[in-house]
Amino acid sequence: MFVVATAGHVDHGKSTLLHRLTGMWPDRLAEERRRGLTIDLGFAWTEVGGRQVAFVDVPGHERFVANMLAGVGPVPAVLFVVAATEGWMPQSEEHLTALDALGVRHGLLVISKADLTDPDPAIERARERFAATSLGDVPVAVGTDLERVRTELAALIDRLPPPDRNADVRLWVDRSFSVRGAGTVVTGTLAAGTIRVGDELEHAGRRVTVRALQSLGRNEIEVGAVARVALNLRGLDRHDIGRGDTVRTPGVWLDTAEIDVGLRSAGTLHRQLVLHVGSAAVPVQVRQLGTAAARLRLANPLPLRVGDVGLLRDPGEHRIAAGIEVLDVRPPGLRRRGAARERAAELGTGRVRPPDCARASDLRAMGLPARGQRVGDWVVDPQWWAERRDRATEAVRQWAGEHDVAAGMPLETLRQRAGLPAAELLPPLLAGTGLEVADGRVRPPGAALPARVDKAVRAIEEWLAAEPFRAPEA
Repeated sequence: MFVVATAGHVDHGKSTLLHRLTGMWPDRLAEERRRGLTIDLGFAWTEVGGRQVAFVDVPGHERFVANMLAGVGPVPAVLFVVAATEGWMPQSEEHLTALDALGVRHGLLVISKADLTDPDPAIERARERFAATSLGDVPVAVGTDLERVRTELAALIDRLPPPDRNADVRLWVDRSFSVRGAGTVVTGTLAAGTIRVGDELEHAGRRVTVRALQSLGRNEIEVGAVARVALNLRGLDRHDIGRGDTVRTPGVWLDTAEIDVGLRSAGTLHRQLVLHVGSAAVPVQVRQLGTAAARLRLANPLPLRVGDVGLLRDPGEHRIAAGIEVLDVRPPGLRRRGAARERAAELGTGRVRPPDCARASDLRAMGLPARGQRVGDWVVDPQWWAERRDRATEAVRQWAGEHDVAAGMPLETLRQRAGLPAAELLPPLLAGTGLEVADGRVRPPGAALPARVDKAVRAIEEWLAAEPFRAPEA
């Protein structure tokens, strides 16, 4: 299956086009049908070129931009509609800005209402606006030629990158409701991974079970990305989950409330904005780090990984402020003088140095490759590891010189001196160094008591051997 979202100004015919393509009206709400205005996300599907295509229909009115962003956030391609009668309009511009901020690269421009006026001016203006965005030189079809629209849709599908169906599941929820006799149901666009009936997933730290699974109105045993899915979940009340939440593979996602991001098309940002990622919309505090990066503090934690994309919107000014790409989900503190300037320079390169030492599971949760030297469950930078070994050897040597009568350096003290994050790393670090470990202490090889102390100890031993029952004397 393939999933495509619509975009475009209000009343330019997005829902009508989907009805003509699929035979289904995507508008779900009675108010939408009464007013002839899309308010929330709608859904329809059909077969194009022998392949199933699901459409997410988004509202075009400015008041419902948040709903629009929830629909396009997890979707890889867009069907952008512009009416020949009105041409390029304000919400055409905002929708395109949002798509550019999200980095959407695959799309089809459809000119509607071309039977009422010459479509060429609308085509020319739209192409001009698209050219400078991530969508670039998109193909164009006129809505009156439905076969051409289908042909271009098939070509669009051919250009989409294959999804990773073995990836960890993170389903951004766009709807939740209750079905009598079944319980809680959530829907969303599955962008990566595979979901099966009986799977155990996680929501807000709580395990839930996939009781039943549907896609395009059909019961399924298994659905792989990319797909529209509806999950009947056991162990969750409908009121405990909603749009912007996730259900995901347990134990492999990191909920973070502070991230460093790269910025796209950003000027000076206000301190208070809203972060849109997936189907979520979360207020954030913004601290710009140069012109190309920022630190965001989220009002609510989200399961984010390095490489995730989203956008910042200014609801007060009704505009998209910037596109973002997550660069770090565990950013360092910036309290030291000059730390913010150094961090801005690092983030300005568009990448962040991975941790020198981290558990492989933590790297997976952060969205980072496990490159480096494996040490048990850990992945370490080889140079960093060699430096820790040298530091540990020197620390033990110094300790022995300063504490010549001690049985050895406590292992916890050595861990701190060497700069290791966990005690379990000490045995592999010390392996091959020749250092001796016994009774929770470490000492240089062949370490012995100083001569004066050894002489005194021998004298006491001889005295005790000669008179073992003699009382000690003051």
